[in-house]
Amino acid sequence: MEKTIRDNLEQVYKNLESACTRSGRDRNQVTLIAVSKTKPLEDLQMAYQLGVRDFGENKVQEILQKAPQMPEDVRFHMIGHLQRNKVRQVLPYISMIHSVDSVRLALEIQQEAKRMDRIVDVLLEVNVAGEESKFGFAPEEVMEALSMISSFSHIRVCGLMTIAPFVEISEQNRPVFQKLFQLYVDIKRKNIDNVSMSVLSMGMTGDYEVAVEEGATMIRVGTGIFGAR
Repeated sequence: MEKTIRDNLEQVYKNLESACTRSGRDRNQVTLIAVSKTKPLEDLQMAYQLGVRDFGENKVQEILQKAPQMPEDVRFHMIGHLQRNKVRQVLPYISMIHSVDSVRLALEIQQEAKRMDRIVDVLLEVNVAGEESKFGFAPEEVMEALSMISSFSHIRVCGLMTIAPFVEISEQNRPVFQKLFQLYVDIKRKNIDNVSMSVLSMGMTGDYEVAVEEGATMIRVGTGIFGAR
């Protein structure tokens, strides 16, 4: 398994480097998040030994189980749908929530973060493709949501995230990534207080190279590193 994860990681880094070169970007502008959902702790420890520090999980329960057993410099990212009643449990263990998909969830995070006296970095999840099976704000709802969430004292909006449709050909998701990037740029230009727009989380195992070419600053790769679930 060690060899598999090492080989997979090397391939992902190589692909990432190529995508950055093609689009004239600096490789250091892109953070790789190893999506470790459903994977055993040993796989995370192996990836850690190979230099990975950012891990993405979909379920609060898995973060609660794994985070205390990993080194302190690991950053866990909540990338799945977060229920409001789980916010209190997960906040002590995460460095960023990628999946803020409603103002009500943001308010819950604000209240719990205030109670814990910390500021939580979040991304607004945008359902760019309008898929009914996906959570997230419609692109045209983002500005209104931001106008409310940006006033929350214990939340820092760092950018946007999307989960693109599952496609056979990664090129088919390029318009999705382009649309999110344009929204990201438009918001950045507005210089809204408490909104930094420094993170664009998009692209997964099947399409991360296209996402990087279109401006992703974080990519979420699971199968490409740890193998099929």
